Amino acid sequence: MLTVLGFAMIATFLVLIMMKKMSPIAALVLIPALFCVAVGQGAQLGDYVIEGVGKLAPTAAMLMFAIVYFGVMIDVGLFDPIVRGILRFCKADPVRVVVGTAVLAAIVSLDGDGSTTFMITVSAMYPLYKRLGMSLVVMTGVAATANGVMNTLPWGGPTARAATALKLDAADIFVPMIPALGVGLLFVFVLAYVLGRRERKRIGYLTLDEVLVPETETVLVAAGGGGTDTNTNTAKPVGGSGESVATGDGDGFQGLDPNRATLRPKLYWFNAGLTIALLTAMILELLPIPVLFLLGAALALTVNYPNMTEQKARIAAHAENVLNVAGMVFAAAVFTGVLTGTGMVKHMADWLVGAIPAGMGPHMAVVTGVLSLPLTYFMSNDGFYFGVLPVLAEAGAAHGVSPLEIARASLVGQALHMSSPLVPAVYVLVGMAKVEFGDHTRFTVKWAALTSLVVLAAGILFGII
Repeated sequence: MLTVLGFAMIATFLVLIMMKKMSPIAALVLIPALFCVAVGQGAQLGDYVIEGVGKLAPTAAMLMFAIVYFGVMIDVGLFDPIVRGILRFCKADPVRVVVGTAVLAAIVSLDGDGSTTFMITVSAMYPLYKRLGMSLVVMTGVAATANGVMNTLPWGGPTARAATALKLDAADIFVPMIPALGVGLLFVFVLAYVLGRRERKRIGYLTLDEVLVPETETVLVAAGGGGTDTNTNTAKPVGGSGESVATGDGDGFQGLDPNRATLRPKLYWFNAGLTIALLTAMILELLPIPVLFLLGAALALTVNYPNMTEQKARIAAHAENVLNVAGMVFAAAVFTGVLTGTGMVKHMADWLVGAIPAGMGPHMAVVTGVLSLPLTYFMSNDGFYFGVLPVLAEAGAAHGVSPLEIARASLVGQALHMSSPLVPAVYVLVGMAKVEFGDHTRFTVKWAALTSLVVLAAGILFGII
């Protein structure tokens, strides 16, 4: 019963948000509450929610202050040279823009934190996508999938969890997987190229001079691309080659406005050094990440805007993003709290493991790889690696399959996992990109799942899995 209701709850949530019948926050709260009552545990709803909120509170705090920190860094102009450099490299070609998004997301993912990756990637690329009239779900989809592949780094989380759960060395799990993960990342770049070609066909090819129109709120389009981009809910103007059409969109190219009052060019190297120091401290785990971003945000505000009025203005400017993301995280805590507290997650996992035919025993590594796609999408990484993976490893050991193979196979679903509604970082991505979560899910899931299968196939081909 709990198994059926668990799958039904997840399916109901996904259908409603993808059909835009409910907002993600409302769906994350109301649907699990109704299902909690349906399973006869309504009296425990409060306990489940409080437990879920308690577990995600540090994540919410980290995201809140990280958004303020990187928002201030955008305000002061830290990323302006990056945006200009990417613009000149991309030459206003949608193909280069999308490939550049994948490369940037992969590089920034080296810090091991998805939220940071998305904030930096969107900060740099969002103005460019807006000016060119490109689909923003292409940006979010490519960034999330590239980050998902890179999320398997030993300091990224999943590999460490697998090593801890199975009492293995993280290096023994990760290092042999590098060729397969490399193939997966290469596939993401190829996918970015294909999606970029599709965007180029839709909007045309612009010259750099056409895009760099100063002090205007226009989008320049080439011949052949008119109508409305349904992925972004943004009207795309119709015009001839090189025609300038006013959009009335206030987003424009704000990231490159050289005259905005919030710029602090004299403090550029201080801000760059502070950001590098912050990311280094995060990688070295000198302090908990929420504490680092709390200190970083306070220091950045104090040094760049010593006037109290200016500080309040900067905080107010980013309050909408902070509220949206923090609210989404706490709403997700209701969803995960009910899933875990009612026992739905355990029953779903047990059912999936029990459904594996006995004849598949010698192939448990491959089975684990396949199961990692839906399980890491519908469950938290903690639930999968500490709850399900040991059971799969035990079943594999009974048929002579090494725990190392099981652990490596468990990593292949991470490309899909990074677009899961249970991953707080994805709300940072869609929130900063101003993309509906349902649109992102509908576009990204198929490509992310395909990327995970490519990693699995490469692991089998190379004899790693």
